[in-house]
Amino acid sequence: MVVSEQAGARIETDLSEDGDTLVIHVSGHFDFNLHREFQHAYQNYFPVPKQYCIDLSETLHIDSAALGMLLLLRDHCLAGEDDCGQRTVELRNANAHVETILQVSNFDKIFTIR
Repeated sequence: MVVSEQAGARIETDLSEDGDTLVIHVSGHFDFNLHREFQHAYQNYFPVPKQYCIDLSETLHIDSAALGMLLLLRDHCLAGEDDCGQRTVELRNANAHVETILQVSNFDKIFTIR
C-alpha cells in the first residue's frame, strides 16, 4: 500500500492478491497538488494490472487538473494493452458533487462510473 499526504488530501492504493486490480483511493480535494502522487500510484506495476478502480468515496472535490489526470491514466491503460486484452478504468463511489462534475465533463461517456 502506498500512502501520500499533502494539504489534507491523500492517495492510498490497494493491489488485489492476483495483481489484476489496482484500487486507488483519493480523499480530500483531487486537484493538481496530487498530480505526482496520483501518477506514482499507478505507474511501475509489473505485470500491469488489468483493471484500475478509482475510489472517490472520500473525495470532496475534483477539478479540471484531476480530470486531466484521469485521462492520463486512461492513456496509460491504452498504451499498456497487450495479449492480455484491454485495461479498464472504473470510477466508484463519487458523492453527488463529484458525480455532477464527472457528468458535466462527459466522463460518463469514457469511463465506467459506479
